[in-house]
Amino acid sequence: MKSNAAPFAVAALSVELAAAGNVPPREFRLLPYGRFKAADGSGRPFGIEGGWKLDKARAVAVATAFNARSDARVIDYEHQTLHAETNGKPAPAAGWAGKLEARDAGLWAVDVEWTAAAAAMIAAREYRYVSPVFTHDKRTGEVLAVLHAALTNYAGLDGLTDLAALSAFAAKFFQPQEEMPMKALLAALGLPETATEAEALAALAGLKSAHQGELVALKGAHLATPPDPAKYIEVAALTAVQGDLSAARTELAALRAEKGSAEVDAVVTAALAAGKLTPATETWARNLGKSDLAALKAYVEAAPVVVKPGATQTGGAGQGGAGNSQPSAVDVAVMKALGLSAEQFAVGKQEA
Repeated sequence: MKSNAAPFAVAALSVELAAAGNVPPREFRLLPYGRFKAADGSGRPFGIEGGWKLDKARAVAVATAFNARSDARVIDYEHQTLHAETNGKPAPAAGWAGKLEARDAGLWAVDVEWTAAAAAMIAAREYRYVSPVFTHDKRTGEVLAVLHAALTNYAGLDGLTDLAALSAFAAKFFQPQEEMPMKALLAALGLPETATEAEALAALAGLKSAHQGELVALKGAHLATPPDPAKYIEVAALTAVQGDLSAARTELAALRAEKGSAEVDAVVTAALAAGKLTPATETWARNLGKSDLAALKAYVEAAPVVVKPGATQTGGAGQGGAGNSQPSAVDVAVMKALGLSAEQFAVGKQEA
């Protein structure tokens, strides 16, 4: 965070690129020293008296920052690198600037490598100028950083002067030092806009100290009041209780199932003895009792006696004999009591 970070803008201007002996140069001057303006007659930079500004000390700083990066900077065609984000067209490289040097005559690009296509166009005078793109202080015009460059045939390009914000590509090479607007930070700290960076840092330190004191006080209050043992239980004891409860529930379910089975057996046995159920309907009655004991009891209570105690359902006829060709009176009574058809009753007898 820098409270005095100057607003900056991006600019581009063009200098002639000469090819000696049809060989494009490996080095050339990008920016002169002193005050300078664009040569296209536009009057750029606007609002800065005297134009842009570069001295040797500033050029050394710009070159040092440029050379600190391990990768070379692109030289493209017609500043397409800046326009690619908006027009969606590719931005092929014409060459790469390896380094910058602050020399007696200005700021130079050195160790330049050209692509074969760009070299041929420069030799054929199809491209005559190179246009550096740089950031500058909007108030003083001082050059802040060189971003990249472009081959062009214009002494100056419209729409590249005093941009309010960098494109996504430019921002990758030059990051503003101010991470948070100073005014917003001062307002959050309750300080006036005229407060200095030292005053802001002192206010932040005070807030940090105050919060640390509150944290210590809270910890002390917690330790000074030990927990009430009557309100808590050990984890091991709780786990043991939960295990006992689960076992008790399982045992209770087994007892209930056993009791229900015994009750069903008692009801069915009594009904068979009373002649209200027959062997053919015993299985059905047991299944009903397992699912709904109350319904079975209600049925047995309301059912008529269909087989006299001690008598057989077939009246003494053997299985498969002639006595089975027609349902007996007992069978008819059972079917009527249960609401079964002759076919359903016959199936029930076979399953029994």
